[in-house]
Order: sequence, then C-alpha cells, then structure tokens
Amino acid sequence: MTPVRVLVVDDSVVVRQLVTQALSSDPTIEVVGVAQNGSIALSKVAMLEPDLITMDIEMPVMDGIETVKALRSRGVRTPIVMFSTLTSHGASATLDALAAGATDYLTKPTQVANPAEAVAVITSQLIPRIKALCLVSPLRGAHVKPIASHAPVRPPRALLIGSSTGGPEALSTLIKALPARLPIPALIVQHMPPVFTAQLAARLDRMGPATVVEAQDGDRLEPGTFYIAPGGSHLEVATRGAGISTVLHQREPVNFCRPSIDVMFSSAVRVFGGDVLGVVLTGMGHDGRDGARDIVEAGGRMIAQDEASSVVWGIPGAVATAGLAHQIVPLSAIAERITAAVAPRAVRSEMAP
Repeated sequence: MTPVRVLVVDDSVVVRQLVTQALSSDPTIEVVGVAQNGSIALSKVAMLEPDLITMDIEMPVMDGIETVKALRSRGVRTPIVMFSTLTSHGASATLDALAAGATDYLTKPTQVANPAEAVAVITSQLIPRIKALCLVSPLRGAHVKPIASHAPVRPPRALLIGSSTGGPEALSTLIKALPARLPIPALIVQHMPPVFTAQLAARLDRMGPATVVEAQDGDRLEPGTFYIAPGGSHLEVATRGAGISTVLHQREPVNFCRPSIDVMFSSAVRVFGGDVLGVVLTGMGHDGRDGARDIVEAGGRMIAQDEASSVVWGIPGAVATAGLAHQIVPLSAIAERITAAVAPRAVRSEMAP
C-alpha cells in the first residue's frame, strides 16, 4: 500500500515535531514536508502534491484560513485538517476555516504532562481522521439499497439529526434549505467539543431562517426550534408535565462519543415511539447505527446522506449498509425529503384554531 503523504503546516517548531513524530508511528502515513506559514505551504503543496494537509490556524505571513481559501480558489481539493485551540476564539476561527473549505479539525493537546503524552493524544485523534479521509474503499455504497416499507407513514413529531466529520457545513446547507419554521422540534447531535457547539448553534441561528440553540437541561421542545447537544453532554428527551423537555447528562461516552447520536435517537424513540424522522449526515465511525435500528423497529423513518456527497461515509454508510435507511440521497435533496415528510403535520398546524 502506498503511504498517505502528509504536509504539516504550523508556525511552532514544537508542534511540527510532535505531529511528525505522531504520524511517523504509522507505516501507512508519511510526512513529506513541513511549512511554518501559509505562504510557504502554498509553494510546498504545488511542489509535493500531498494527499492531506494539517493546518494551524494562527500563523504569521498567511494564516490558516487565508491559506485554505487560497488553496480552494486554486482548485486544490486535498483534505485539510485544521489544528485549533479549545477556546471561543479558536472555535469561531475553526468554523470560519470549515466554511472556507477545510475538511475537518482537531484541538491541540493542552493539559498534558509531557511531549510523549501530547504525541499520544495527537496520534489517537489525527491518524483515524487521516485514514477515514484518505483510505476509502471504492464503490462501498454502490450496491446499497434503501429498505422498502409498505406500512402507512405517520407524519413525525420530531426530527432527529446526527453528524460528525463534515457535519458543520452539512448542517449549514441543510438548515438553510429548510422552510422558515418546521411544525415539529428538531434535535441535533454533532460530534464537537464544548465551546464549539455553542459557536456552531449561534452561527447556524444567524444564517436563518430557523431558530437554532445549544440545548440546556430542561428546555421545553418547541416546534421550529433546533436543539444542538452541547459538547461533552449526552442529549435525551423526557416527558415533563404537559410537554417534552431536554435532559442533559455526562454519563459514560457511547461509541467513544459524548454527545452520542445513539443516545439521542434511542431516547427520542422512548418518548415519541415511531413518530420520528431520523437523519444521518456525513461523519466518521458508526455512532447512530444502533439508534437508527431502534427508530426503524419502532416504525419511524430514516434518511442517510449518500456516499458521493459525504466528506466521510462512516455514519451514514453504517446505517445504510445495515439496511436501516429508507432513503439514501445527496445532501442537496435531504431538506426536500424532510419537508415532504412533515407536510401533513404542517397542514394540520395551519388549520388548527
């Protein structure tokens, strides 16, 4: 197997050494070059033609966001993984980078005792991302078919969305394409750390027309509002009085994730039964597959983003290949499918006194 060729871009000598050391531990990955700022990186990308680029955000001469924009404007489609800090500024800059065309991101290790621990953290986070983005088995989803169902379809009482790698931009595309106000509430699990989810919710809310918030414990679900699980907390729902409210907790990660799509999906089934519509967007791993099974077995419906439009066809691929997707469609078609599914409930809402 030809190794994945990586260019490491960071103004810190220490970080470049740590990343290089982490990647050198895997024989399927080769660091072919380093650069200390974006201007040098542009030259090295043209010269080395790497398979993947790791990119710092804060750099002199040309920062990471400017470099991503320059690369994409030149037609370079190479995956770019941003290195970010776990701060409000770092989260905002990371989302800017993703909007500019970056593929994924990870946070720099901060609370580590020594360089060896930092290398271990980078290894555990970065290598799986590189393999997911660059070592894709061809035609994986070519023969996967949606499941057929002849049972009557009830309009859902809740929309459930799960996403991971590539998810922030996929969510942006999806939410902007939906009607101004859905007649049902929506719950979102996007794999992100704390701080990042608050920034994501605020950014999606500003894009309009939907109302998007980071969920707080005890929020009463309201039609037309999207509730994003906070980083570091599982999101569930429970009946409280005459309404249904969010429940946040920090129990053990599921599928190495907290928040977990499985946790949110399964909780919604316990409250709404089969009256839910689940959607899985681009992402690494298989979180959401077991929860999708709960949805389907309860009589709910599942939509999976197709392979061609996904940054990584991990989560939607796991659902689709397990035979749990009623529809497997491009990202550009998902808003239309959601709108069609909730249309009968929207009509009833308009006719209500």
